[in-house]
Amino acid sequence: MKKNTTLLPLLGDITAEEFLSEYWHKKPLLIRQAIPGFQPLIPKAELFDMAGRDDVESRLISFFNKHWEMKSGPQASIPIKEKKDWTLLVQGVNLHDDKADALLRQFRFIPDSRLDDLMISFAADGGGVGPHFDSYDVFLLQAHGQRKWRIGAQKDLTLIDGMPLKILRNFKAEQEFVLEPGDMLYLPPKYAHDGIAIGECMTYSIGFRAPSYQELGESFLHFMSDSIDLPGRYADPDLKVSAKPAEISNEMLEQVAEEIAKIQFTDDDILIFLGEHLTEPKPSVFFSGPEKPLAPKRFHQSALKNGVRLSRKSLMLYKGKHIFINGESFAVGKEDKICLSKLANQRELDGADLASISADALETFCLWYEDGWLEIR
Repeated sequence: MKKNTTLLPLLGDITAEEFLSEYWHKKPLLIRQAIPGFQPLIPKAELFDMAGRDDVESRLISFFNKHWEMKSGPQASIPIKEKKDWTLLVQGVNLHDDKADALLRQFRFIPDSRLDDLMISFAADGGGVGPHFDSYDVFLLQAHGQRKWRIGAQKDLTLIDGMPLKILRNFKAEQEFVLEPGDMLYLPPKYAHDGIAIGECMTYSIGFRAPSYQELGESFLHFMSDSIDLPGRYADPDLKVSAKPAEISNEMLEQVAEEIAKIQFTDDDILIFLGEHLTEPKPSVFFSGPEKPLAPKRFHQSALKNGVRLSRKSLMLYKGKHIFINGESFAVGKEDKICLSKLANQRELDGADLASISADALETFCLWYEDGWLEIR
């Protein structure tokens, strides 16, 4: 396989391959001026308005009298400008703003199956969320003002009891950095860190999905419940009189165990589950189609002329003949797979790309357009 030797300024002029082999999941990386001259993509007032919406996940965190408080959104009001030690966290900003979505897509050297969202943290002077660790990889891009980061690779991850946040009880910093706009810090999972705003500041966090195996296991069993086929009903024609009526008999236990052991799943079952699970929109995500959608014939004409693109909220993956989008899956033929795979990878298609797809696929695109999953470019 040919190696990717393209240097990425975003990673401090190392290749994505070098980053993955030397830093990913292993050790921090401080990148000065990862994005030179970076300016906030969203004005402060617009961010505050976003935090007041029902379809946006947000948290307001404050530290007062040595006590942490957290209020989940929507936020009816933001603390007065003069008050210190508070932080507003707005999750999934990429779902609501094209510029934020474009920034998140710069990190697609990590597969979409792992890329999660862009969170914006706005903090007043002294604001932060306390010393903590994340269970996933994160890039911390400074967008406005300064933030002092203290980090450490400690093994003791004991948390303080009774707090609304996961605050480390015995945080010990090993390194300290002050980030300016355009600077970025990468941290692997479970790396302890504490960020404090120096004056008013804004930090963009690019986070990654790391579902627990417990979560995946529970979801997979729920997924398989629709396909389990165990005909028949428990019966015991040779039942004997028992002197212990409250005891479960060995015969009943063995018969039920034998039937449950017949439940089997295939690699294809796991693939379809995983694709649907990873593309399932978060509960706060809502799609809205165009107010005046084009009729199917007009849509087809416009799509072939102008091309299409995925909504920034749409999640699309593929493997083999299977296509996954927003929690749904279907199998496609070879010609359609080429086009749909390109849509998933590039998140848009030219009109020329659509010329070779089947009528069924074009009809599916029209349905996605009506549901708000797909847009005409």
